[in-house]
Parts: sequence; C-alpha cells; structure tokens
Amino acid sequence: MPAPAVGEFLRSRGVTRRDFMRFCASATALLGLPATFAPRVAAALERAQRPSVIWLPFQECTGCTESITRAHGATIESLIFEAISLDYQHTLQAAAGEAAEEARERAMKDQWGRYLLIVDGSVPTGNPGFGTIAGHDYRSMLEEAAAGAAAIVALGTCATYGGIPGAAPNPTGAVPVAAIVKDKPIVNVPGCPPIPVVITVVLVQYLTFGQLPELDALGRPRAFYGQTVHDRCYRRPFYERGQFAETFDDEGARQGWCLYKLGCKGPTTYNACATVKWNNGTRFPL
Repeated sequence: MPAPAVGEFLRSRGVTRRDFMRFCASATALLGLPATFAPRVAAALERAQRPSVIWLPFQECTGCTESITRAHGATIESLIFEAISLDYQHTLQAAAGEAAEEARERAMKDQWGRYLLIVDGSVPTGNPGFGTIAGHDYRSMLEEAAAGAAAIVALGTCATYGGIPGAAPNPTGAVPVAAIVKDKPIVNVPGCPPIPVVITVVLVQYLTFGQLPELDALGRPRAFYGQTVHDRCYRRPFYERGQFAETFDDEGARQGWCLYKLGCKGPTTYNACATVKWNNGTRFPL
C-alpha cells in the first residue's frame, strides 16, 4: 500500500483546514514568497507524497535532534516533520543493531536517487575509529548515503562548519559535510542548535516545489540567513539611541537596553533568531 499523501496524513492527526492554511501562509511568508502563493503551497503540499529521509548523526551532542523534534510542541510544524518518512535516525528509531542497519540499507536501495539525506555532526577524517555506527566509520557512511541522495541538509554548526569538534587543535580531523561531498546539492542550516522551523520550511519547499530554497554564498536558506540578528532585534531601538547595558545587572540591563557592549554578536550574526525564536516563539538567546 502506498504511503498516504501529506494532506491525508495531517488530517489523520487532527489538523483542521484552518490550521493547515494558517501554516501554509506562514511558510509562504518565511520563504519570502508573495502572499498569493499560499493557496499554491497548500494545494501542492496537500498532494505531496511523504519523502524518504535518512538522517545520519555523526560527531554531535544530540542538541540538533532535540531542537528539531521539539518544533513548537505538538503543532503543525512538528507534524510536518513527522509527515516525512524518517527511515533511519540512529537516536530516534526504535530499531537497533542489525535491524536498524537493515532499515537504512533498504531505504537507500528502494529510494535510490530520491531520498533526502540529513546529517548533523562533523565528520572525522583521522582514524576511522574516532566515529563508527555498527562497525561503519562515519566518513564511509556519509559517502555511501550521499551517493544515492537527491539532496543533503547539513544540520547544525558542526555539520556546516565543523563546530566544536573541528576547533583547534582538532584532534579527530573533523570537517563539515561539504568538505567530503562535492557532487550533491547541500543546504546548510547552521546554528547551535538550529531553529526548528528552518528545517520544517526547507522540507515544505522541497515537498511543494520539488526544489531546495534559494541559498546564500554559504549555502544557507537566504530567507532565514539573509539578515543579521541585529537587523530584527527588539533591542535595536536602544542601540540607535546609544543606550547600552554596561554590566549584566545594571539599570540598563534591567530595562532591556542593548547588549552590544557586553559581547552581543547580533550585528555580525546572520540568522532569523529574533523573529522566529524558540520555545513557542517566545524568546531567543542573545
């Protein structure tokens, strides 16, 4: 029996038409598309088949997995993530050992050339023993899975830039995904951890239009990484007025003044933290 379309799956989980259209309107805006595209996004998403996704966790702390699986609680954002056919994820899947590896190999064989590959964590290039799953070293697993992938999403700062494992003196020879894979489209979604809705909207665009979002020079979705945190920060008016907190417990800090003098990197950090936020859209780290 073929897998249900995304629309059918969402209805089975109790998502109303109103909530579905609200989500499509939000996703359309986040993608930087005109509001008139929302019905088109909804119609395409309704019919889209659940894509096969293989997720490989390498040198990471599981923070990216925690962030993505807690996408604003039990909302449609998290259901969109559930709507994919997540055929392998070492941390989340119930299967273990041989059964888990058989699931990965079967998904790769059945969906060769069509599945999405998500990778979080950097890839060690030193001794193969620095990172293995079921006796397979990370680099070999990545090269094998990437060969049959339609596209790759490098999730989190470790997968996109090397992150903490790649910091000097880098004893494992950790590198980002793009240093290994050269012949596949790669979407970089940096962040420690990345914002859940970014990966959700990347999936929506892939499901809706069959293509990846517009990327910037660093391979990041331009809709989310096209402006600095400073550009959208709610403390920006204090910056413009020259009102800066001098310590973390002075009167300026208590009144929410700009934290630039205390080390805020908002003016040089490109991300949508200030508008999308975490924890049901209530806050973001400065």
